[in-house]
Amino acid sequence: MSRAEAVVSEVRQPSPLWTFGLFRSELVTTFRRWRTLALLAVLAAVPILVGIAVKIETSGGSPDGPGRGGGPAFISQITNNGLFLVFTALAATLPFFLPMAIGVIAGDAIAGEANSGTLRYLLVAPAGRTRLLLTKYTTVMTFCLVATLVVAVSALTVGAILFPLGELTTISGTQISFTEGLGRAVLIALIVAVSLIGVAALGLFVSTLTGSGIAAMATTVGLLITVQILDQIPQLHAIQPYFFSHYWLSFADLMRDPVYWDDLVKNLEIQALYAAVFGSAAWARFTSKDITA
Repeated sequence: MSRAEAVVSEVRQPSPLWTFGLFRSELVTTFRRWRTLALLAVLAAVPILVGIAVKIETSGGSPDGPGRGGGPAFISQITNNGLFLVFTALAATLPFFLPMAIGVIAGDAIAGEANSGTLRYLLVAPAGRTRLLLTKYTTVMTFCLVATLVVAVSALTVGAILFPLGELTTISGTQISFTEGLGRAVLIALIVAVSLIGVAALGLFVSTLTGSGIAAMATTVGLLITVQILDQIPQLHAIQPYFFSHYWLSFADLMRDPVYWDDLVKNLEIQALYAAVFGSAAWARFTSKDITA
């Protein structure tokens, strides 16, 4: 191999340290944007508003009793234990606010670079299209985790300030310690974050189809709303289990004793399927796309 060929080979095969640097750069760029900070601020505000509303509504009154199993039904337990605000906030944000935020970040991942004219320069660096796409997707999934934790931490803080903390009553009616309840809250937050990887892959695929970041974001959010509407139409019950949002609220089953795993496993399987299908579609599109900007 000649010296020139060795240099080209070295350029085309960046080291793992360089890859980590690219990922770190993507993280810093994403979380420094005002749009990202605004999305996180909105997500953090939801538990605050819910907590204040419950406090005002129940001041001087008594709670209605334990919920009957759905995520939003946790709201009747908040006055008994502030930890339930975590479950309620996640149930309130998961159908729209969280996936909308993910859709905005994922939709802008590739299309935003193309729109600003930086995509071509990123590919000139020793990244390669596959490596760059994986870095973008990993960044979006990191945002999924951060956004979910922002909601959970905000809810836990507000719940601890406005309401008492202590033993929890599960959906099954059994008592668990606060420590175990906190552990389940962490597990629920992780499950919610994983539940968004399908939306992340879909948004990334849409982002490879256009050079307009706004168009990609709008299309991703539009698809999200459409799927949510279709998931509520009884006549479509045969295909609804295949929608990425169908099992989102199954995290409530983690508050059963014993835990009911069937729907949780189905949720993880459907998210993995969407991630594989749309991740592969994004890779096929991006690696064959003519980059002009």
